[in-house]
Amino acid sequence: MEYGAHSNPVKTEGHPQKMFSLLRPALFRLDPEVAHHLTLRGLGSLHSSGLSRFIAPHIPDDPRIVMGLAFRNPVGLAAGLDKNGDCIDGLAALGFGSLEIGTVTPLPQPGNTKPRLFRLPRANAIINRMGFNNDGVDALIANVKRAQYPFDRAQDRRGVLGINIGKNALTPIENAADDYLACLRKVYEHAGYITINISSPNTKNLRHLQDADALSKLLALLKAEQQKLADTHGKYVPIALKIAPDLEIEQIIQISRLLMNHRIDGVIATNTTVSRDGVGDLPHGTESGGLSGAPVRSRSTAVIRQLAAELRGALPIIGVGGILSGADAAEKIKAGASLVQLYSGLIYRGPALVSEACAAIRSL
Repeated sequence: MEYGAHSNPVKTEGHPQKMFSLLRPALFRLDPEVAHHLTLRGLGSLHSSGLSRFIAPHIPDDPRIVMGLAFRNPVGLAAGLDKNGDCIDGLAALGFGSLEIGTVTPLPQPGNTKPRLFRLPRANAIINRMGFNNDGVDALIANVKRAQYPFDRAQDRRGVLGINIGKNALTPIENAADDYLACLRKVYEHAGYITINISSPNTKNLRHLQDADALSKLLALLKAEQQKLADTHGKYVPIALKIAPDLEIEQIIQISRLLMNHRIDGVIATNTTVSRDGVGDLPHGTESGGLSGAPVRSRSTAVIRQLAAELRGALPIIGVGGILSGADAAEKIKAGASLVQLYSGLIYRGPALVSEACAAIRSL
Protein backbone atom coordinates (compact mmCIF):
# COMPACT_ATOMS: atom_id res chain seq x y z
CA MET A 1 0.00 0.00 0.00
CA GLU A 2 1.14 3.56 -0.61
CA TYR A 3 1.83 5.97 2.24
CA GLY A 4 -1.35 6.68 4.09
CA ALA A 5 -3.41 4.27 2.02
CA HIS A 6 -6.23 2.32 3.61
CA SER A 7 -8.95 0.13 2.26
CA ASN A 8 -12.28 1.85 1.54
CA PRO A 9 -11.69 5.20 3.23
CA VAL A 10 -14.63 7.57 3.30
CA LYS A 11 -13.97 10.71 1.26
CA THR A 12 -14.08 13.65 3.64
CA GLU A 13 -11.97 16.35 1.98
CA GLY A 14 -12.13 19.35 4.28
CA HIS A 15 -9.44 22.02 4.44
CA PRO A 16 -7.28 20.18 7.03
CA GLN A 17 -7.40 16.99 4.94
CA LYS A 18 -6.47 18.80 1.74
CA MET A 19 -3.47 20.33 3.49
CA PHE A 20 -2.49 16.92 4.86
CA SER A 21 -2.81 15.29 1.43
CA LEU A 22 -0.51 17.92 -0.07
CA LEU A 23 2.06 17.73 2.70
CA ARG A 24 2.04 14.00 3.38
CA PRO A 25 4.50 12.92 0.65
CA ALA A 26 7.06 15.46 1.83
CA LEU A 27 6.53 14.58 5.51
CA PHE A 28 6.95 10.87 4.81
CA ARG A 29 10.31 11.54 3.17
CA LEU A 30 11.56 13.03 6.43
CA ASP A 31 12.72 11.20 9.52
CA PRO A 32 9.51 10.28 11.40
CA GLU A 33 10.43 12.18 14.56
CA VAL A 34 11.40 15.28 12.59
CA ALA A 35 8.12 15.11 10.66
CA HIS A 36 6.24 14.71 13.93
CA HIS A 37 7.69 17.88 15.44
CA LEU A 38 7.20 19.87 12.21
CA THR A 39 3.54 18.86 12.07
CA LEU A 40 2.88 19.91 15.66
CA ARG A 41 4.71 23.18 15.09
CA GLY A 42 2.62 23.83 11.98
CA LEU A 43 -0.65 23.17 13.81
CA GLY A 44 0.49 25.46 16.60
CA SER A 45 1.34 28.21 14.15
CA LEU A 46 -2.07 27.95 12.50
CA HIS A 47 -3.74 28.39 15.85
CA SER A 48 -1.57 31.27 17.04
CA SER A 49 -2.14 33.10 13.74
CA GLY A 50 -5.90 32.72 14.12
CA LEU A 51 -6.23 30.59 10.98
CA SER A 52 -7.26 27.36 12.69
CA ARG A 53 -10.84 28.58 13.02
CA PHE A 54 -11.09 28.71 9.23
CA ILE A 55 -9.87 25.13 8.71
CA ALA A 56 -11.68 23.51 11.62
CA PRO A 57 -13.92 20.72 10.31
CA HIS A 58 -17.63 20.78 11.05
CA ILE A 59 -18.30 17.70 13.14
CA PRO A 60 -21.83 17.49 14.56
CA ASP A 61 -21.91 17.09 18.30
CA ASP A 62 -22.57 13.56 19.55
CA PRO A 63 -22.44 14.08 23.33
CA ARG A 64 -21.40 11.23 25.61
CA ILE A 65 -21.24 11.16 29.41
CA VAL A 66 -18.30 8.94 30.37
CA MET A 67 -16.56 8.82 33.78
CA GLY A 68 -18.98 11.59 34.75
CA LEU A 69 -17.52 13.90 32.08
CA ALA A 70 -19.32 15.44 29.10
CA PHE A 71 -17.53 14.58 25.84
CA ARG A 72 -18.76 16.57 22.82
CA ASN A 73 -18.10 13.52 20.61
CA PRO A 74 -16.69 10.03 21.26
CA VAL A 75 -13.43 10.35 19.26
CA GLY A 76 -10.34 11.48 21.13
CA LEU A 77 -6.63 11.84 20.55
CA ALA A 78 -4.52 9.19 22.27
CA ALA A 79 -1.54 10.03 24.46
CA GLY A 80 1.91 10.07 22.91
CA LEU A 81 1.38 12.48 20.06
CA ASP A 82 1.60 15.64 22.19
CA LYS A 83 3.74 14.56 25.12
CA ASN A 84 4.28 18.01 26.60
CA GLY A 85 0.99 19.70 25.76
CA ASP A 86 2.80 21.93 23.26
CA CYS A 87 -0.02 21.92 20.70
CA ILE A 88 -3.24 21.54 22.64
CA ASP A 89 -5.25 24.21 20.82
CA GLY A 90 -3.92 23.30 17.38
CA LEU A 91 -4.93 19.67 17.82
CA ALA A 92 -8.30 20.66 19.28
CA ALA A 93 -9.10 22.42 16.00
CA LEU A 94 -9.19 19.03 14.25
CA GLY A 95 -12.51 18.27 15.94
CA PHE A 96 -11.62 15.79 18.66
CA GLY A 97 -14.03 15.32 21.54
CA SER A 98 -11.08 14.91 23.88
CA LEU A 99 -7.32 15.22 23.91
CA GLU A 100 -4.98 13.13 26.03
CA ILE A 101 -1.52 14.63 26.47
CA GLY A 102 1.60 12.98 27.91
CA THR A 103 2.97 10.58 28.97
CA VAL A 104 4.58 12.98 31.44
CA THR A 105 6.98 12.11 34.27
CA PRO A 106 7.90 14.01 37.44
CA LEU A 107 11.31 15.06 36.06
CA PRO A 108 12.32 15.86 32.48
CA GLN A 109 14.03 13.02 30.64
CA PRO A 110 15.42 12.62 27.11
CA GLY A 111 14.00 9.17 26.43
CA ASN A 112 15.80 6.48 24.51
CA THR A 113 18.52 7.10 21.95
CA LYS A 114 17.61 7.95 18.36
CA PRO A 115 16.46 6.64 15.97
CA ARG A 116 13.47 5.51 18.01
CA LEU A 117 10.46 6.00 15.73
CA PHE A 118 9.86 3.96 12.56
CA ARG A 119 7.12 3.90 9.93
CA LEU A 120 5.94 0.63 8.38
CA PRO A 121 3.75 2.08 5.60
CA ARG A 122 2.98 -1.27 3.94
CA ALA A 123 1.29 -2.31 7.18
CA ASN A 124 -0.14 1.10 8.17
CA ALA A 125 1.91 0.73 11.33
CA ILE A 126 4.47 2.47 13.53
CA ILE A 127 7.10 1.12 15.89
CA ASN A 128 8.32 3.42 18.64
CA ARG A 129 10.74 3.08 21.51
CA MET A 130 10.58 6.71 22.62
CA GLY A 131 10.91 5.96 26.32
CA PHE A 132 8.68 8.65 27.85
CA ASN A 133 10.77 11.53 26.47
CA ASN A 134 9.23 14.69 27.92
CA ASP A 135 10.01 18.04 29.52
CA GLY A 136 8.64 17.07 32.94
CA VAL A 137 5.33 17.65 34.65
CA ASP A 138 5.93 21.32 35.51
CA ALA A 139 6.50 22.21 31.84
CA LEU A 140 3.36 20.35 30.82
CA ILE A 141 1.27 22.19 33.41
CA ALA A 142 2.60 25.53 32.16
CA ASN A 143 1.47 24.60 28.64
CA VAL A 144 -1.97 23.54 29.89
CA LYS A 145 -2.39 26.89 31.65
CA ARG A 146 -1.62 28.75 28.42
CA ALA A 147 -4.09 26.74 26.32
CA GLN A 148 -7.66 27.84 25.65
CA TYR A 149 -8.85 24.23 25.41
CA PRO A 150 -10.90 22.55 26.82
CA PHE A 151 -13.20 25.56 26.49
CA ASP A 152 -12.49 28.07 23.76
CA ARG A 153 -15.01 30.88 24.24
CA ALA A 154 -14.24 32.35 20.82
CA GLN A 155 -15.41 29.18 19.09
CA ASP A 156 -17.66 27.71 21.80
CA ARG A 157 -15.77 24.46 21.39
CA ARG A 158 -15.93 22.29 24.46
CA GLY A 159 -13.81 19.26 25.10
CA VAL A 160 -12.14 17.10 27.73
CA LEU A 161 -8.42 17.18 28.48
CA GLY A 162 -6.81 14.00 29.77
CA ILE A 163 -3.29 13.91 31.20
CA ASN A 164 -1.32 10.66 30.99
CA ILE A 165 1.28 10.09 33.73
CA GLY A 166 4.20 7.69 34.12
CA LYS A 167 7.40 7.07 36.02
CA ASN A 168 10.91 8.29 35.31
CA ALA A 169 13.26 5.72 33.78
CA LEU A 170 15.77 6.08 36.63
CA THR A 171 13.15 5.46 39.32
CA PRO A 172 13.39 1.84 40.53
CA ILE A 173 10.25 -0.13 39.80
CA GLU A 174 9.71 -0.72 43.54
CA ASN A 175 9.45 3.08 43.94
CA ALA A 176 7.22 3.65 40.92
CA ALA A 177 4.24 4.63 43.06
CA ASP A 178 6.15 7.69 44.29
CA ASP A 179 6.40 9.01 40.73
CA TYR A 180 2.74 8.35 39.94
CA LEU A 181 1.62 10.04 43.15
CA ALA A 182 3.89 13.04 42.50
CA CYS A 183 2.43 13.51 39.02
CA LEU A 184 -1.12 12.90 40.23
CA ARG A 185 -0.83 15.68 42.81
CA LYS A 186 0.55 18.16 40.29
CA VAL A 187 -1.80 17.55 37.37
CA TYR A 188 -4.98 16.94 39.35
CA GLU A 189 -6.48 20.43 39.26
CA HIS A 190 -5.62 20.88 35.55
CA ALA A 191 -7.01 17.62 34.14
CA GLY A 192 -10.43 16.47 33.05
CA TYR A 193 -9.24 12.93 33.75
CA ILE A 194 -5.88 11.32 34.53
CA THR A 195 -4.49 8.18 32.89
CA ILE A 196 -2.08 5.88 34.70
CA ASN A 197 0.31 4.45 32.10
CA ILE A 198 1.75 1.14 33.31
CA SER A 199 1.74 -0.53 29.91
CA SER A 200 4.41 1.11 27.75
CA PRO A 201 6.97 -1.50 26.64
CA ASN A 202 9.70 1.16 26.41
CA THR A 203 10.43 1.75 30.11
CA LYS A 204 12.26 -1.14 31.75
CA ASN A 205 10.05 -3.36 33.94
CA LEU A 206 7.09 -0.95 33.70
CA ARG A 207 4.68 -3.69 32.60
CA HIS A 208 5.46 -5.61 35.80
CA LEU A 209 3.06 -3.12 37.43
CA GLN A 210 0.25 -4.98 35.65
CA ASP A 211 0.91 -8.03 37.86
CA ALA A 212 -1.91 -8.51 40.36
CA ASP A 213 -0.09 -7.78 43.63
CA ALA A 214 1.83 -4.78 42.32
CA LEU A 215 -1.23 -3.35 40.61
CA SER A 216 -3.45 -3.75 43.65
CA LYS A 217 -0.98 -1.83 45.83
CA LEU A 218 -0.59 0.92 43.23
CA LEU A 219 -4.32 1.35 42.69
CA ALA A 220 -4.98 1.49 46.43
CA LEU A 221 -2.44 4.29 46.85
CA LEU A 222 -3.76 6.23 43.84
CA LYS A 223 -7.37 5.90 44.94
CA ALA A 224 -6.60 7.13 48.45
CA GLU A 225 -4.69 10.10 47.04
CA GLN A 226 -7.48 10.86 44.57
CA GLN A 227 -9.94 11.19 47.45
CA LYS A 228 -7.61 13.51 49.36
CA LEU A 229 -7.14 15.68 46.28
CA ALA A 230 -10.90 15.74 45.61
CA ASP A 231 -11.44 17.09 49.13
CA THR A 232 -8.63 19.63 48.74
CA HIS A 233 -9.69 20.97 45.34
CA GLY A 234 -13.43 20.56 45.70
CA LYS A 235 -13.76 18.50 42.52
CA TYR A 236 -13.51 14.85 41.57
CA VAL A 237 -11.11 14.06 38.70
CA PRO A 238 -11.53 10.52 37.31
CA ILE A 239 -8.61 8.11 37.01
CA ALA A 240 -8.25 5.63 34.14
CA LEU A 241 -5.74 2.79 33.79
CA LYS A 242 -4.08 2.11 30.41
CA ILE A 243 -3.27 -1.54 29.78
CA ALA A 244 -1.30 -3.54 27.23
CA PRO A 245 -2.70 -5.69 24.40
CA ASP A 246 -0.28 -8.51 25.27
CA LEU A 247 -2.21 -9.82 28.28
CA GLU A 248 -3.45 -13.36 28.76
CA ILE A 249 -7.14 -13.87 29.48
CA GLU A 250 -6.43 -14.66 33.13
CA GLN A 251 -4.53 -11.37 33.48
CA ILE A 252 -7.44 -9.45 31.96
CA ILE A 253 -9.79 -11.12 34.45
CA GLN A 254 -7.51 -10.19 37.37
CA ILE A 255 -7.12 -6.60 36.20
CA SER A 256 -10.88 -6.26 35.72
CA ARG A 257 -11.51 -7.40 39.28
CA LEU A 258 -8.90 -5.02 40.66
CA LEU A 259 -10.37 -2.10 38.71
CA MET A 260 -13.77 -2.80 40.23
CA ASN A 261 -12.47 -3.52 43.73
CA HIS A 262 -10.52 -0.25 43.84
CA ARG A 263 -13.32 1.74 42.15
CA ILE A 264 -11.15 2.98 39.30
CA ASP A 265 -13.12 5.23 36.96
CA GLY A 266 -12.12 3.87 33.55
CA VAL A 267 -9.77 1.65 31.57
CA ILE A 268 -8.01 2.41 28.28
CA ALA A 269 -7.38 -0.57 26.03
CA THR A 270 -4.83 -0.76 24.62
CA ASN A 271 -1.26 0.47 24.45
CA THR A 272 1.23 -0.74 21.82
CA THR A 273 2.19 -4.40 21.37
CA VAL A 274 5.55 -6.16 21.51
CA SER A 275 4.26 -8.73 19.01
CA ARG A 276 5.61 -8.58 15.45
CA ASP A 277 2.92 -10.74 13.86
CA GLY A 278 2.46 -9.71 10.25
CA VAL A 279 5.30 -7.18 10.15
CA GLY A 280 8.46 -9.16 10.87
CA ASP A 281 9.44 -9.35 7.19
CA LEU A 282 8.90 -5.63 6.51
CA PRO A 283 11.58 -2.92 6.57
CA HIS A 284 12.00 -1.86 10.25
CA GLY A 285 9.60 -4.66 11.25
CA THR A 286 12.03 -6.17 13.74
CA GLU A 287 12.96 -2.92 15.49
CA SER A 288 12.46 -3.08 19.26
CA GLY A 289 9.67 -1.06 20.82
CA GLY A 290 5.90 -0.91 20.74
CA LEU A 291 4.00 -1.64 17.53
CA SER A 292 0.88 0.41 16.82
CA GLY A 293 -1.45 0.86 13.88
CA ALA A 294 -3.39 -1.67 11.84
CA PRO A 295 -1.58 -4.82 13.09
CA VAL A 296 -2.77 -4.23 16.67
CA ARG A 297 -6.43 -3.62 15.75
CA SER A 298 -7.83 -7.10 16.23
CA ARG A 299 -5.90 -7.79 19.43
CA SER A 300 -6.96 -4.47 20.95
CA THR A 301 -10.59 -5.18 20.08
CA ALA A 302 -10.33 -8.67 21.61
CA VAL A 303 -9.06 -7.16 24.88
CA ILE A 304 -11.93 -4.65 24.85
CA ARG A 305 -14.43 -7.45 24.31
CA GLN A 306 -12.96 -9.48 27.18
CA LEU A 307 -12.92 -6.45 29.48
CA ALA A 308 -16.55 -5.68 28.65
CA ALA A 309 -17.55 -9.24 29.52
CA GLU A 310 -15.77 -9.07 32.87
CA LEU A 311 -16.66 -5.50 33.87
CA ARG A 312 -20.36 -5.71 32.84
CA GLY A 313 -20.69 -1.95 32.78
CA ALA A 314 -19.04 -1.33 36.15
CA LEU A 315 -16.69 1.16 34.52
CA PRO A 316 -16.27 2.48 30.98
CA ILE A 317 -13.70 1.33 28.42
CA ILE A 318 -11.88 3.67 26.05
CA GLY A 319 -10.81 1.80 22.93
CA VAL A 320 -7.57 2.55 21.13
CA GLY A 321 -5.42 0.54 18.75
CA GLY A 322 -5.42 0.18 14.97
CA ILE A 323 -8.27 2.53 14.08
CA LEU A 324 -7.71 3.51 10.44
CA SER A 325 -11.31 3.87 9.29
CA GLY A 326 -14.75 4.69 10.57
CA ALA A 327 -15.57 0.99 10.52
CA ASP A 328 -12.60 0.30 12.82
CA ALA A 329 -13.87 2.90 15.29
CA ALA A 330 -17.40 1.47 15.20
CA GLU A 331 -15.94 -2.01 15.80
CA LYS A 332 -14.42 -0.83 19.08
CA ILE A 333 -17.77 0.59 20.22
CA LYS A 334 -19.57 -2.63 19.29
CA ALA A 335 -16.98 -4.59 21.29
CA GLY A 336 -17.85 -2.60 24.41
CA ALA A 337 -15.93 0.69 24.33
CA SER A 338 -17.70 3.93 25.26
CA LEU A 339 -15.14 6.16 23.54
CA VAL A 340 -12.26 5.66 21.11
CA GLN A 341 -8.88 7.31 20.61
CA LEU A 342 -6.68 7.78 17.52
CA TYR A 343 -2.95 8.03 17.02
CA SER A 344 -1.26 5.97 14.27
CA GLY A 345 -4.36 6.16 12.10
CA LEU A 346 -4.11 9.95 12.24
CA ILE A 347 -0.54 9.72 10.89
CA TYR A 348 -1.62 7.61 7.93
CA ARG A 349 -5.11 8.92 7.21
CA GLY A 350 -4.92 12.52 8.36
CA PRO A 351 -7.63 14.71 9.96
CA ALA A 352 -10.39 13.17 7.84
CA LEU A 353 -10.24 10.13 10.10
CA VAL A 354 -11.66 12.16 13.00
CA SER A 355 -14.88 13.10 11.22
CA GLU A 356 -15.11 9.67 9.57
CA ALA A 357 -14.86 7.90 12.91
CA CYS A 358 -17.40 10.27 14.49
CA ALA A 359 -19.84 9.64 11.62
CA ALA A 360 -19.47 5.87 11.81
CA ILE A 361 -20.08 5.81 15.55
CA ARG A 362 -22.99 8.22 15.24
CA SER A 363 -24.59 5.90 12.68
CA LEU A 364 -24.67 3.11 15.25
